[in-house]
Amino acid sequence: MPFTFAELLTWLIIGLLGGTVAGMFVKRQRKGFGVIVNLALGVSGAIIGGAVFHIFEILPGLEAISVSLRDLLSAVFGSLLLLAVVWLWQRYNRSANAGS
Repeated sequence: MPFTFAELLTWLIIGLLGGTVAGMFVKRQRKGFGVIVNLALGVSGAIIGGAVFHIFEILPGLEAISVSLRDLLSAVFGSLLLLAVVWLWQRYNRSANAGS
């Protein structure tokens, strides 16, 4: 199931918003993680969320070039998923290093 150019473009555009929302949600601060990290998080989250939604056929029609609430939701979901994985990885590494 290859992704179309329209899907990638949509994920990148909406990712800019999604990272900011996810950063605000996690940090509980208006600035989130800062502009650069919010942008990187959002783009990564949009791609991850878009891929998950595409693979599991959640909210079909995501391939259209549009910026909608469902696109923002998939970007925020992907960003939060990415943050959860990073948090678990850091937690695992801390506990592994403490045991050594």
